[in-house]
Amino acid sequence: MPKHILIVDDSKTVRNLVAFIMKKEGFKVTTAEDGLDGLEKLYSLSEVDLIVSDVNMPRMDGLTFIKTVREQAAYRDIPIVVLSTEGQDKDIQTGLTVGANLYMIKPAQPEKLVRNVKMLLG
Repeated sequence: MPKHILIVDDSKTVRNLVAFIMKKEGFKVTTAEDGLDGLEKLYSLSEVDLIVSDVNMPRMDGLTFIKTVREQAAYRDIPIVVLSTEGQDKDIQTGLTVGANLYMIKPAQPEKLVRNVKMLLG
């Protein structure tokens, strides 16, 4: 059974690119266009093994999304990778503090993203 990845990003281009990369590696992929959509998809899916999330999104930003996911026992242990253009030390620290396991700066090298996803999935 392939591992299931939820990709949350308001950029359709980024969603499609990350989805393409992950599908090529054999992962099952679901995409969401912001944090609210991400929560809806997360709640409706039987299993999500890892989340890749942007930070700056309309309706619900990535930090609020991650914090909300982490506050719920059923989803507390899902690895979360932030993929954002926000690359200042304070941005990275905030992302890790709210519950991300890893913070990557866009544009991320596909090989590095895949390597990190596989590492987090064990």
